[in-house]
Amino acid sequence: MVSDPTRLRLLELAEKRRVSLSKLSAMLGKNPAYLQQFIRKGSPRKLEEHDRGMLARFFGVDEAELGQSKEISYAVPEQSRRRSWIDVPRLAVGASAGPGATAEGEQVVDTIRFSGRWLRSMGLQPENLSTIVVSGDSMEPTLRDGDEILVDRTLRALRDGIHVVRLGDSLLVKRIDVSRPGLVVLISDNPAYPPVECGTRDVEVIGRVVWKGGRI
Repeated sequence: MVSDPTRLRLLELAEKRRVSLSKLSAMLGKNPAYLQQFIRKGSPRKLEEHDRGMLARFFGVDEAELGQSKEISYAVPEQSRRRSWIDVPRLAVGASAGPGATAEGEQVVDTIRFSGRWLRSMGLQPENLSTIVVSGDSMEPTLRDGDEILVDRTLRALRDGIHVVRLGDSLLVKRIDVSRPGLVVLISDNPAYPPVECGTRDVEVIGRVVWKGGRI
């Protein structure tokens, strides 16, 4: 007779799910008698962490029900799990990597989820981030038409790099060169597009491009 609470709970779950212990053992990559021996003979003394996690996910229960100590539980509460991921707004505007796209508004149409830990490692603040789509070919091969870019709108001193800028009514994605006082040079990676020189007052820097994603 099985008396250990953990072993008894595993047996109950298997019987309720109508799945044999041998099939569960196979799911874990073990020999067919693995869980039978665990329950009936007490060997092994406790489930390995990996096996316990797979079984808990299969049955939809907390790992503590299968022997994990609550004091050292690594289960992440649902609220904490949600906080570990950041939904960055995806805007309806496009940044032109071509002749220029008119930005009529910045309506949020969707979100893209990023790891909060990864964003922090990059020194990025979620409230200053948004994603938009690249339109055109002037930044090829670095950025292609249809690529998603993550834009950091944190106010910083201008420096070289790829930025989203507003020039008149157009929203552009370009490299910027600020080495000459009073001038901002907008540079395309595609050599078919010549540099554009602008006065610093004529260009509004929206943010720096810090990540890209797109189809292969």
